[in-house]
This record gives sequence, C-alpha cells and structure tokens, in this order.
Amino acid sequence: MQKIVLASSNAKKVKELTELLAPFNHQIIPQTELGVADVPETGTTFVENAIIKARHAAEVTGLPAIADDSGIEVDFLKGQPGIYSARFATMHGIKTDNPDQANNDLLVEKLKGVAAEKRTGRYQCILVFMRHAQDPTPLICHGSWQGRILEAEIGSGGFGYDPLFWCPEHQCASAELTPEEKANISHRGKALRELMAQLPKYLPEASST
Repeated sequence: MQKIVLASSNAKKVKELTELLAPFNHQIIPQTELGVADVPETGTTFVENAIIKARHAAEVTGLPAIADDSGIEVDFLKGQPGIYSARFATMHGIKTDNPDQANNDLLVEKLKGVAAEKRTGRYQCILVFMRHAQDPTPLICHGSWQGRILEAEIGSGGFGYDPLFWCPEHQCASAELTPEEKANISHRGKALRELMAQLPKYLPEASST
C-alpha cells in the first residue's frame, strides 16, 4: 500500500478528502501526524498554492504528497474570494475565532441586495500530486461546481461556504447534502476522480479496489 502525505492541516478538509480516498488502495497520512507545519500560501492561483503545499509536505516527509487548494468564486465580486476564500474575513481586517462564520457573514454582507440572477458563482478545486519534492511534472487535477450564493445560511452539514452555496442538482444548499451526495457532484469529488484515474500513470503499483 502506497503511503501518501495529505498536505493540509484543515481538519474538516482532511476528513472529507480522507473519506473520498477511502475506497482506493493508498494509505493517506495527514501532514499533522508527521509533524509538518503549514507553509505560507504565497501563490496567486489555486494551482500555485497547491504545488507550494504539496512540495513542502513531500520535502519534509520524503513521501509523495497530495495537496488541495480550493475556494469559491462569485461573479458579482469579480471572482472574490477566490484563493483567499479561507482568509476572506481576515483579509478585510476582521478578527474572529470562527473563520467559517466570519467569512460567510462577510459574503452575505457584500452581496446584500443583489438579485438572485446575479449571485452566480462556483466552487473550484485543484488537487496536485507530487512524487517527490523536486517532481518537475506534478499531476494537476481540476474540478468545478456551479451554483448560486444564497442570501442566508441553510443547513448544518459540510463546512466553509456550504450553507450559502445553492446546489442546482439537488435544489438545496450544499450544507443540506449527505457526504455521499456531495462527493458525487462537488468540485473536490470531481478533481479527486480525475486524480485517481491518472494516478496509476504516476504510481504504476497503485490501483483502485
């Protein structure tokens, strides 16, 4: 079984990715279990930040690494929060002990009074797999999930902006989906399926069960 380090310290993201990867024949080890600290995300795109995180985890551990960089783009806000989705509130000088709630509150405020047809947006996810820290050709996979931003939070599942993200496929908020429903249609689920389809080319011994 191939050991792969998951380059994230976000407990909710680690849980979701670990569950999505469970059916496959790889031992996924969160970087926190290997003493790997977060690295500053200094890139200007999801791709750059995912590569930065994967390279750092691979360099520290000596293992292949998977990194995720994802966020939500809102058309009315010209793509914001984008790569700053997790830091949206703090980027605006808001101090909080609950970043998810602060981010959601700020997004609601910025879209106050905006008509439903102009509240379009999408989740984006980039997954990067690096065989080692100096890998010159990392595997880069992309998933996108189209939807609309709600005026108020609905549901208690998921994390991040899920209570504000209207899912047209199920006519509900993302936070109302079961983990299985979300995995089938989400940006991260799509990127992961692409990753697992391509991974055997990078790790010949890897196979799905």
